[in-house]
Amino acid sequence: MFRSLTPTRGRPGGTAVALAAGLAVLVAGPTSAAASPPGSAGARPVVTRAALDPALVAGRGADVDFLEQEAENARTNGEIIGPDRSAYTLPAEASGRRAVRLTPGEYVEFVLPSAANGITVRYSIPDAPQGGGITAPLKVAVNGKHLRTMTLTSQYSWLYNQYPFTNDPQAGLLHPDWWITECQCVPSATTPYPSISTPFRPTHFYDEQRLLLGRTYRAGDTVRLTAPPGSAAAWTVIDLLDSELVAPPRVRLLAANVLAFGADPTGRRDSADALDRAIAFARRAHLTVYLPPGTYQVNRHVIVDDVTIEGAGNWHTIIKGREVALPAPAPDGSVHTGVGFYGRDAADGGSRNVHLSGFAIEGDVRERIDTDQVNAIGGAMSDSTIDGLYLHHTKAGLWFDGPMRNVRVTNNIIVDQIADALNFHTGVTDSLVAHNFVRNTGDDGLAMWSEKTANARNTFDHNTVQSPTLANGIAIYGGTDTTVSHNLVADPVREGSGLHAGSRFGAEPFTGHLRFTNNTTARAGTYELNWNIGLGAIWLFALDRSIEAGIEVTGDAYLDNTYNAIMLVSDWPVKDLYSISDVRFRDVRVDGTGTSVVSARTAGSASFANVDARNVGAVGVNNCGSFHFTAAGSEFTVTDLGGNDGGWLAPWLLPNTITCDDRPPVSPPPPPARW
Repeated sequence: MFRSLTPTRGRPGGTAVALAAGLAVLVAGPTSAAASPPGSAGARPVVTRAALDPALVAGRGADVDFLEQEAENARTNGEIIGPDRSAYTLPAEASGRRAVRLTPGEYVEFVLPSAANGITVRYSIPDAPQGGGITAPLKVAVNGKHLRTMTLTSQYSWLYNQYPFTNDPQAGLLHPDWWITECQCVPSATTPYPSISTPFRPTHFYDEQRLLLGRTYRAGDTVRLTAPPGSAAAWTVIDLLDSELVAPPRVRLLAANVLAFGADPTGRRDSADALDRAIAFARRAHLTVYLPPGTYQVNRHVIVDDVTIEGAGNWHTIIKGREVALPAPAPDGSVHTGVGFYGRDAADGGSRNVHLSGFAIEGDVRERIDTDQVNAIGGAMSDSTIDGLYLHHTKAGLWFDGPMRNVRVTNNIIVDQIADALNFHTGVTDSLVAHNFVRNTGDDGLAMWSEKTANARNTFDHNTVQSPTLANGIAIYGGTDTTVSHNLVADPVREGSGLHAGSRFGAEPFTGHLRFTNNTTARAGTYELNWNIGLGAIWLFALDRSIEAGIEVTGDAYLDNTYNAIMLVSDWPVKDLYSISDVRFRDVRVDGTGTSVVSARTAGSASFANVDARNVGAVGVNNCGSFHFTAAGSEFTVTDLGGNDGGWLAPWLLPNTITCDDRPPVSPPPPPARW
């Protein structure tokens, strides 16, 4: 979510114990590899979901049309990098925390697991020395025959420094008055001033591109990606390949075809005004607006209300625009505009009955300016649907400012965003987000933020969120009667976790119920940069007020956790003011923790029933309470309701034994397996 978060100058409790230099590298496979010989395991297709055996996540996450293959499982004469979960490294931001590094002349070769005519390549190439990115070729060959040369770019990746980041790798600290982990100090208040090396905190390394192959290839055919000799990129990292059988363009004859209103499908002329004319006509004639195959240039917001807009499919119809500087700041604070479909402002009554489907939105956002409205979808849209879109290179994919109600966001792909993929902000009610695929966000993947007005009765169901480079996979900030179910979240990188509930950012309190049901996280439980500690795969945080709603966590699976599986915490300055009470965990499985199953750093209570754990790296419950270490025990109470297998919840831990280790050593768990 968008924020101006000044890091806490300290941490949420404990003694001043320095973190060992660097985070533990968690090993899930070989750290390097030579070329895989023909006929080896590397020559067979290995299909994964979030770099996991699909059997481990059956029934969870989004239903998608593509199959995902990790480069480290393919045939290559390059170098496998990782595994590594340290922030600011290429493997840490890769799916599964491993990837393949190619130097010019090297390749990685995938075997198609199913018929396909389209591929998506997730990659990274270096930044320009002064920032701003470079371009470099990548040759694509099928069955040994050169087919296409893709032009990769790093113009939309490579951010640096402190929030809200910069594109300049040589920039000094953006906030010298913030506490930073690197020197354990506030630089502007430190004498002598600490030496801060640049580039400082590089991040957001990856991008992705899609390519239609021109014909359908069969299962067993090979796709080779080669960094050609003479490339401008000293190295090319390939993270994964998605392959897909793309359906033919969808044709709608009885519609307001945008070509009839002057739209240019070649992308040479701006089509925004033509879209406006088509929308106005369609509303009068009660028709759908149809965008045939093509690329349409749009460099501003298109305002939508009571209209259906349908493309030929998100591989075929592309709405593409530049980010444009405004001559003067807009009333909302924006200093830029760009391509996006926006409902009317909620203050003006909002929009309703908007239905968008079957096209891509390609933005041009390369920096994070929180006042800018440069999102793919925005405004307020009640009684509306957003389905089957591909959203790329905007600030946030979908940022809804309510009050509004009854929006359905389904079957979208939202990737390479500077900030959130989706945020329900302020008074969004009775709405659903389901079967969306999210990868490489610069902030929370999916969020609900009840700022000023509570969100209510919303559901995030069957979504996949991979590799948010900052913050959480799925985050809920206040609200009433919220459900988070059947989602798959993998590989959050820093300052967040897989699943999060926080009373923070001025959100309205949690009321009614908050249910986390049948979700799976993988390689979550990350490092919290400002506190200098590890988090949990699910993380409950009382910062602005206590959390007293009925929180139920049922049927979740937390796999290969970097630190803890479950964390409940209050910030140090408010630890004696706020608590987290009556959280109920039931039928949960924990397979692998670097540290504990539960880390409690707050007053409050939680109960556990049928919570099974294995491969636990430290004490099962790291109970610090609110750090007063009283003779009566911790201020956090643990209740054993039975069936908690694996030895992690031993009787001596109950009900509130102090077992506080501020920063326990990390024991890397083995890879997760079938239970």
